[in-house]
Amino acid sequence: MKLTRGAKFALAVVASSALAVSLLTPAQAATRSSIIIHDTNSLTSFNSGTPDTNLTINGKVGNLSGIGFLYINDKKNVIRNTVFGDFKIIKNNATDFRISYTINKGLVWSDGTPINGVDLLMSHVLSSNKYSIEAGLGDPDSDNVPAFNSNGYGGTYSDNIVGQPTLSADKMTLTLQFKQKIANWDLYGPGPSPVHTLILLAEGKKGLQSVKDNEAARARFFDAYTKKDTAVLKSMGKVWSEAYNITQVDATTNPLLFVGNGGFLVDSAVTKSSVTLKVNPKYNSGPALSGTIDTVIFKFIADGTAAAQALANGELDIYSGQPTADAVAALKKITNVNLIGGINACYEHWDLRVGSAPGQADYNGIFKGHGGKGADLRRAFLLSVPREEINEKLIRPINPVAPILGSTFIAPGFDGYERLIANNGSSYYSGPQDVLNAKAIRLVKKHYPSASPSNPLKVNVLVPGNNPRRAAEFALAKANALKVGFDLVGDVQASWSPKIQLSIYDVQFFAYCPSAVTQAGSNGNFQVGGGNNRNGVNLPQLDAILNKLQLPMDNKTYISTIIQAERIINAEGLTSGVFLHPAVTAVNKLLKGIKPSPLSDDVVWNWWEWSY
Repeated sequence: MKLTRGAKFALAVVASSALAVSLLTPAQAATRSSIIIHDTNSLTSFNSGTPDTNLTINGKVGNLSGIGFLYINDKKNVIRNTVFGDFKIIKNNATDFRISYTINKGLVWSDGTPINGVDLLMSHVLSSNKYSIEAGLGDPDSDNVPAFNSNGYGGTYSDNIVGQPTLSADKMTLTLQFKQKIANWDLYGPGPSPVHTLILLAEGKKGLQSVKDNEAARARFFDAYTKKDTAVLKSMGKVWSEAYNITQVDATTNPLLFVGNGGFLVDSAVTKSSVTLKVNPKYNSGPALSGTIDTVIFKFIADGTAAAQALANGELDIYSGQPTADAVAALKKITNVNLIGGINACYEHWDLRVGSAPGQADYNGIFKGHGGKGADLRRAFLLSVPREEINEKLIRPINPVAPILGSTFIAPGFDGYERLIANNGSSYYSGPQDVLNAKAIRLVKKHYPSASPSNPLKVNVLVPGNNPRRAAEFALAKANALKVGFDLVGDVQASWSPKIQLSIYDVQFFAYCPSAVTQAGSNGNFQVGGGNNRNGVNLPQLDAILNKLQLPMDNKTYISTIIQAERIINAEGLTSGVFLHPAVTAVNKLLKGIKPSPLSDDVVWNWWEWSY
């Protein structure tokens, strides 16, 4: 799954290959100090913060390796981590909103280096467009990739931060100033980064250094940050953007890559197979570990049925993935596990291209351009996506009451949802499929009178590979699209996430998975410069509406603002939500403390509570 600039969303992706069950190490044979967790997706990087690597499995590994001022629990509530430090509003004027963040003394990185406020400054480097430009690191909104290829640029933080964060004399408190009070302000604060390791890696160091040398390296970073030293910062940016994009870790891998302050640190990894983390003996930045677990292993199995069998064989302790009905049936037959169901916040959707993404070739496909012909054909295509049939055949066997989505901003059950979908233009895409097909045919023939099932218009679709449910979803969409005159040509890619931005594709379908609940969480999908805007959406009127979501507002105003935004989105035929992912987690009955979250962290948000 993938996290993107300012959007705080993840993409649901799949492993690039299934792992044979026979290759798994039996969990029941392991000591009770180990946990083996299944994931559908293979790790692609140890940095989930770039456009090409912001996958949820990458983020899950990072979750275990680092912790800051807060975390989000299984109820989607923000919980302060007072072990790490505290933060508070120190000024609350209409045009001057300030928050101070203080790190507790005595906390250390896994290499023994004390943590201080300088370690918080990387958040600003990775999130402020203005700083990136002023430091000569590149304009994140341009077609050129900035030195730090960060998802954090653009959006609420960058649009509202004033100047540079202010560091206290003892370097333990950092103060942020915003030009106005922002919605969900507590989620836009700084997080810790071992900046000394980036300097050391950029300087070519191959191993862990002394605390004295580490503190000197951090001082060099602070000097470069303060002076906006382009050369030094660019060398760090290259490391941050590229050095963590590895999937094989062994004794020869540079340990500087895996310094952290979380409870567990990366110990080894096997490409497309597993990642192993060991307990951090110097961990003191968060809640105390409650059990005796010292090893966490992620095993990657794309096939849900094979993963269920591995769980039945005692080769996994936790199953969590994108199951088919057959996989769920298999899980229900296993006697030594607890099965936890529910609704995941991940939602499946189909996105259509309007233009090219930054840095990509010009898009001249069938859906090019806002309004007119492009919008007509996009709406026709979305009308042809058989959402009811997809839900009925693929999702309702698992969740019998699964609804068709009427919004991609908020989910069914949210206060105001019914008012939203009654007024946001989504009703245009609702109704019996034969009626929707008739609408679609009229739009297609308006521009291509000779289009028909025997003379269809070619549409290139990026299809996630190694995922039976997605294969079935595409097959259903392809069959119905032909009825209205579209020939869906699927390009099945196991490693598809980096390809979303490519102009060769007219359509992509996948799932967004929120990592937090914010008013402006969907802005990056549609705004110019937004991290998830890889389809060339450029609608100034929409941008202006979405900018309002950065400000605190009551629910009535919030829903009214989304109505305005989604009327434009639906009229342009930019996207269509299909279903919420059913949540299915199966856990070894001996394992305690597993509380799946509907957000992207899933089962790993509370690793300190795990025990046997």
